[in-house]
Amino acid sequence: MENRYAIVLAAGQGTRMKSKKYKVLHPVLGRPMVQHVIDQLQALQLKKVMTIVGHGAEQVKQQLGESSEFVLQEEQLGTGHAVKQAAPMIGNEQGVTLVVCGDTPLLTADTLAALFDQHVQSQAKATVLTTTITDPTGYGRVIRDDDGNVAKIVEHKDATSDQLLVNEINTGTYCFDNELLFDALNKVSNDNAQGEYYLPDVIEILKQANETIAAYQTTDPDETIGVNDRVALAKAEKVMKNRINLEHMRNGVSIIDPDNTYIGPSVRIEQDVVVEPGCIINGETIIRTGSIIGPHTEINNCVIGENTIIKQSVAADSDIGNNVNIGPYAHIRPEATIGDEVKIGNFVEVKKANIENKSKVSHLSYIGDAEIGKNVNVGCGTITVNYDGEKKYLTKIEDDAFIGCNANLIAPVTIGKGALVAAGSTINKDVEADALSIARSKQVNKQSYAKRINKHK
Repeated sequence: MENRYAIVLAAGQGTRMKSKKYKVLHPVLGRPMVQHVIDQLQALQLKKVMTIVGHGAEQVKQQLGESSEFVLQEEQLGTGHAVKQAAPMIGNEQGVTLVVCGDTPLLTADTLAALFDQHVQSQAKATVLTTTITDPTGYGRVIRDDDGNVAKIVEHKDATSDQLLVNEINTGTYCFDNELLFDALNKVSNDNAQGEYYLPDVIEILKQANETIAAYQTTDPDETIGVNDRVALAKAEKVMKNRINLEHMRNGVSIIDPDNTYIGPSVRIEQDVVVEPGCIINGETIIRTGSIIGPHTEINNCVIGENTIIKQSVAADSDIGNNVNIGPYAHIRPEATIGDEVKIGNFVEVKKANIENKSKVSHLSYIGDAEIGKNVNVGCGTITVNYDGEKKYLTKIEDDAFIGCNANLIAPVTIGKGALVAAGSTINKDVEADALSIARSKQVNKQSYAKRINKHK
């Protein structure tokens, strides 16, 4: 197979976004647009991927890392000028080069692979990705010859009345014979109203040289959406959301209200999981079979075991076991590890804690920087007091311990196996195994004292 390259155009400032954020870094379902493009290209086994960057270059480089090489376009002088910046890297190489815009997050690897295949099979020197839309107003029309190849691409303003009836449009994604591409770019003129060098002019130059120009038509016009403003960004988000949700449902996931469920592109969900309305699931999350998520739950970068229920809660960067019950209104913060058959109840916050099998933290508690053993009961209102204003300290509660309500466990402290902590205690010393610890003032009842106070009122 011939060498295949890709050039990603990502240098535009995107003024219509009206944002301080670099345009291609605006997220679609939590992932920057240009990252979606690069992810699809990586599935194509290309020899080299080059991203043309300009304003905000360092941020794009940081986002994409080693998945692309980078070329700086110091002045934005049009799409043709942008592609030409890659000439020092591949200008003299033989092969096929794909040119794609960094603001087209909905393009799929399957479509791009089909574009490559069409280019090779038709022995073309350039192949245009096209689609048909009901209202092509404003788009360049693709005019084909009798053999089905591209005769010309006509801009809307230059089209005849007959050409305006054509609803096949140029999407701005192309395959080129690499050497001919850079040779033609040297002939592109900026003699136009904008004073810019336009990539579509290469098509006309090759056509005048009697080279074959082919087209591959995708049947999904939404896939070719270019995001230039917040309206298009919202449309792309909706299309991507629907695409991902449909895939999960076809794989055996029950999504009760797909219109109000947001699942990121890296999430993996096994069959027979139920996702209730209002959920947002992102990152490298994995949800095992039989679990129920939601309603109104946010999960990011978590591994969730089988038959676990999480309701109206937030969980991030944590591992959650099998047959766990979380919520409503719990917050599982990063670096939590929750074992099997654990109960995390309403208004409980867990942070950087390991809670082992069959333990319960049922209500209104903060468990931070803690190691909790098996079959532990943590009473309502318990707090692991982990912070002294400068450093964090560890609380250990060993197997089968029972912590009464409203206990303050001042770290570093260890509650031994099978120990009891009386309700209302503030514990700042270790408690031995099987001991009862009471740390509170003795109750004093002063007879008729309240009556005397009320008289003065």
